[in-house]
Order: sequence, then C-alpha cells, then structure tokens
Amino acid sequence: MAHILYHASKESVYGSWLLEELASHGYKISPGSLYPWLNDLLDQNLLVQTERVVNGKVRKYYDITEQGREEFRALKHFLRELYSEIFEHEI
Repeated sequence: MAHILYHASKESVYGSWLLEELASHGYKISPGSLYPWLNDLLDQNLLVQTERVVNGKVRKYYDITEQGREEFRALKHFLRELYSEIFEHEI
C-alpha cells in the first residue's frame, strides 16, 4: 500500500504501470492481486479513479485523495519508527 500511495501522491498512476514499477522493486504481483487492492484503496477513499482515452483505449488512472495523503503521512511515521528500531543498534 505504501508504494502505491507514494506514487499516486506524485502523479496519476495506472494499473499496468504500477505492476511494472512494483516488479522493478522485486514484488511479483499479478493483476488479479493488484486490481482488488486498488479497489480496496478506492473503497477506503484513499484513492480516486478517473478514466482517460489513451491510444483509443480507456485507461483507469488513480490519484491520491486528501484522506489518502493523511494515511500516507501516518504510514511514513510508522515506517520511520520501524526503520529506527531495526537499524539503531547496527554496528
């Protein structure tokens, strides 16, 4: 979720682009997993969806909502705390 919210906070994203982006970071996610996840984020009002015609085909784009930005800020705080806890005792 963090990765999706991060990219949606930077620019509009669409499913196949997200699949490629996540794969570049080692995540092996199928469309059958990604799209229900995106729908959950829509249902939670963390993302909003718009449709655009690209090369004659309708493509669904996702943008972060204000509620999504708040959730992402909270998630970043949690991740900072976790990172500090994990790495504070590194030699």
